[in-house]
This record gives sequence, structure tokens and C-alpha cells, in this order.
Amino acid sequence: MAIVRTVVPAPGPIRALTLGVSDAGLVLVAFGDRPETVDRMAARLGESVVDGAGGTAAEQVAEYFSGVRRAFDVPLDWRLTHGWQRTVLQALYDTVPFGSTVTYGELAARSTDTPRGHTAARGVGAIMGSNPLPVVVPCHRVLGADSLGGFGGGRATKEWLLALEGVLTPALDFGPE
Repeated sequence: MAIVRTVVPAPGPIRALTLGVSDAGLVLVAFGDRPETVDRMAARLGESVVDGAGGTAAEQVAEYFSGVRRAFDVPLDWRLTHGWQRTVLQALYDTVPFGSTVTYGELAARSTDTPRGHTAARGVGAIMGSNPLPVVVPCHRVLGADSLGGFGGGRATKEWLLALEGVLTPALDFGPE
């Protein structure tokens, strides 16, 4: 089994996403043109890497960025997630659709068999930062109780994605530099 590595051009501050796709499905999304990230992930899974087109996963990401796609139905390979992390990320994927948001605490409450309260919300924040499938498993839709919260792709990227989905009003033009 090999991981197919592809880079999908992206608008706004994202510029590109690097995808890793296994025989089971999309296993990795990395911000930027980052082939080395796929190499490290494949080594961790004991698999080789080949460059390719990325198939359905790349097509769906491109459709999302163009405003045509609102939900991803590409198969996901969850092997880089475990335990409570997987539970929380699957709850996010299953319950927070395009154009919606949830707070860290609300997502903790939606996740079965999870701790509750302030500590759980902080735990969810850490899980969002370790999400191996950002954009597709939409950690940008998770907000702080009184702020946008953090985001591994950077604040400008989080704001851009939320504007794409109609949650925020677009405020900045991130045209070509």
C-alpha cells in the first residue's frame, strides 16, 4: 500500500494544501506545499509515498474552495487519530456542517464519553491543533466561547475559511502578492 501525495492549489491565505491519500481514504491534509509532511506521516504508518493527482479527495477540496462543494464525502482514513482525539474529530465531522460553528465546550459535550467542563474544552482545543485532516474535518468551525480561538493554519486562514462558508463577512483581499 502506498500513500499518494498531491498538492492542491488554494485561494486566499492558504495558497496550497498538501494531501496524503491511502487505499482507505484521505489520511492527511497539510497547509502549504509540504511534501515532507506526507513523507513523515507515511513513514509513521510504514508506507511508501508516490506523487499523484489525489483523485476524489483533491477534486472535492478544489470544489470546496470554488464554492461548489459544501460537504465532503471522500472516504477518510482515521489511522493518525486515536482514543478521545478520534471521538472528538468524528463528532466534529458528523455534527458541524458547512456554515455552522461550535465552541470547544459544546464540541466536548457532543463527544461521547468525554470529560466535561473547562478542562474538556481545553482538551478539545488541543485536539483541534493536532487534527491531521483540517478543512475536511473542519476544525476551523470550532470557536472559543468569546473569541475565534486558535487555528493551526493561522488566524487569517481561519477567518478566510469562515468567510467562505458565510460565517464571517470577508474583510481582507488576499489576492496575489
